[in-house]
Amino acid sequence: MESGAERPLRERLVDAGVELVLAEGSGAVGLRETARRAGVSHGAPRRYFATHRELLSAVARRGFEELAGRFAAVREPDPRARVAGLARVYLGYAAERRGMFELMFRHDLLDGDGAEPAGPRLREATVPLFGELARLVGECTGDAERAPVATAALWANLHGMAQLQGWGSTGLVLGEGREEELLAAVLTSHLGPEQ
Repeated sequence: MESGAERPLRERLVDAGVELVLAEGSGAVGLRETARRAGVSHGAPRRYFATHRELLSAVARRGFEELAGRFAAVREPDPRARVAGLARVYLGYAAERRGMFELMFRHDLLDGDGAEPAGPRLREATVPLFGELARLVGECTGDAERAPVATAALWANLHGMAQLQGWGSTGLVLGEGREEELLAAVLTSHLGPEQ
């Protein structure tokens, strides 16, 4: 592993942005504060990120890379078990890396990562993750044609569940420790009952 000084400056700036997001939320990520955290001059980030949005996009892209890595570690051979495993990873990531999770899905805020074309690139980071989930949902339901819609509904449900858990709302209405029961209900509603 490279030490901080040996890492390329662009990566050190993104590292500093990630630290800020995790510690204080995306509102704390400014070009000057990121430079200060990375131990460089306040003008250094401008060599890599023309705008604040480009820096935020690079930080969010790191989050998608982390999430994709966690998804890749789910190796369940059964499609339904794999969907359940991916759902747990998604919910776990949201709980563990709250600031990153919130930033990653702020597509209204994020333009790109500095590469051309800027706009669609970050948004497209979700496409491979969604595609794999849709393939698995199609296997579970036996309806590949309807799988993208069912997957979008499942994702919306999981995202809402992650937000509600983050706010403590699910524990309030269901009582503590019922997350697995709630997840099972979500999966059943989108995949059908377990065979």
